[in-house]
Amino acid sequence: MKASTVRRVGGRLASLFASLLIALSLAFLLGRLSGDPTATILGPMAPPEQREALRHELGLDLPVVVQYLDYLKGVFTGDLGQSLQFYQSNTSMIADRLPYTLQLVGAGMALALLVGVPLGVLAATREGTWWDRGASTLALLGQSVPVFWFGMMLVVLFAVKLGWLPAGQSGSPRHLILPALTMSVYPMAHIARLTRASMSDALAEPYIDSARARGISTRRVIWRHAFTNAMMPILTIVVLQTGILLSGAVAVEYVYSWPGLGQLALQAIQFRDFPLVQAIVVFGALVFVLLNLLVDVLHSIVDPRVR
Repeated sequence: MKASTVRRVGGRLASLFASLLIALSLAFLLGRLSGDPTATILGPMAPPEQREALRHELGLDLPVVVQYLDYLKGVFTGDLGQSLQFYQSNTSMIADRLPYTLQLVGAGMALALLVGVPLGVLAATREGTWWDRGASTLALLGQSVPVFWFGMMLVVLFAVKLGWLPAGQSGSPRHLILPALTMSVYPMAHIARLTRASMSDALAEPYIDSARARGISTRRVIWRHAFTNAMMPILTIVVLQTGILLSGAVAVEYVYSWPGLGQLALQAIQFRDFPLVQAIVVFGALVFVLLNLLVDVLHSIVDPRVR
């Protein structure tokens, strides 16, 4: 392996580790600033000595630096602590809720790709026409509409007014339709706009004129030549948007009472269950760091200039 490659990989890993450490530190700090959990656990009428005993049991009477080092030690050894609310291992609770969030994110990203990529390609190949203006307007609306508002409007229309679909919870593919549609709106708009910009740049390249001059069909020029070269930015944004959805599905899961990590995070915040909040933040930060690393790997595989 070349020295330049080693330096690049080492620098990237160091950057990702620093990002992860900052996220872990912020999770610890915000957890401590959220308030004293003993008041929530024991109630406001609990005697001071009982609260002090619980603080000692939870290790909250230790110096903050000692708590922080114990917290980092637990994270790097795979021990994310125990929930103050549910009296269960945080790791097991995340593992129980994760499949629901993955199901929601997977369905949302599939819809975003199925609509966003063709919409962006259509706008780029018909630049300046009403197709282009219509696609750009839809993409702009998709990035501007608040997710929770859009989700509630879908519930009112399809669940309350028409009665076609369930309003919330999980259990069957029909329960997934409205949450997945709500989840897909923002990434679909982002993918459509980026696809349009990348395809416009690719279609303006000289090799496209050369391919057309050789008599290659328009469909093959668009998908085989232009889209292949415009794919790297699209692939990057898809991976990053997946990480954002995975760690930020709180609004959608709240609107539809979806039993995923977002719903669990809200319950932990309301109860001031900072060990569980920290565990969820740690998991989200780890996922985001790994997805950033995956983007670098994909760059090296797809783009020979990076190699």
